Amino acid sequence: MAATAQPGPQPGPEAESRASRFMRSALAILGETGRTDFTVLEIVERSKTSLRAFYQHFPTKDELLLALVEKIMTDATARWRLETESLPAPDALRHLIERISAPAESSTQDSINRGLTYYNDHLLGSRPKEFAAVLSPLHRLFADIVRRGIAEGAFRADLDVEGDAAILMQTVLGALRISELGAELTGSAIDTGQVFGFCLRALAR
Repeated sequence: MAATAQPGPQPGPEAESRASRFMRSALAILGETGRTDFTVLEIVERSKTSLRAFYQHFPTKDELLLALVEKIMTDATARWRLETESLPAPDALRHLIERISAPAESSTQDSINRGLTYYNDHLLGSRPKEFAAVLSPLHRLFADIVRRGIAEGAFRADLDVEGDAAILMQTVLGALRISELGAELTGSAIDTGQVFGFCLRALAR
């Protein structure tokens, strides 16, 4: 078993504010352009700081984007956990799929979603370990719902909770891509009800 690194000194309020400011600036650029090919200089100019300050917090732009994606995923999953924790497992699963698949509420959000989808593809290809860390909160939520469903008697008792939760999560995320393709593949758009039905058939007793 690998040794676990001990946490270093925690940043003070000013350092946290600077890091947050860089992430907010990157998010604003994403919302305007839908692209992640902006430069560190653009982030620095937007945040009204300096290159030196940026590199004190993030070694590269990639590290900034990784921190941003992790925060977005962690915050979203925490909200979804609160929304689903009191529901029976099948209802919790349906609600989670609906939340993951919900359309963007604005053109800005749509641009952010497109930019981060591209970046997630980049992470999957170039930094799979970091990509797995980004997805781990969502995977834990899927696993907890599967575990609850087994305890409730709604899901099969022979499920491999961790492995099947990972397959379930990737099935839902992959179905989003099919939905983005519209009816080109299937003749009709795939909706969240179909995705939920498919997943439930794999889990139900």
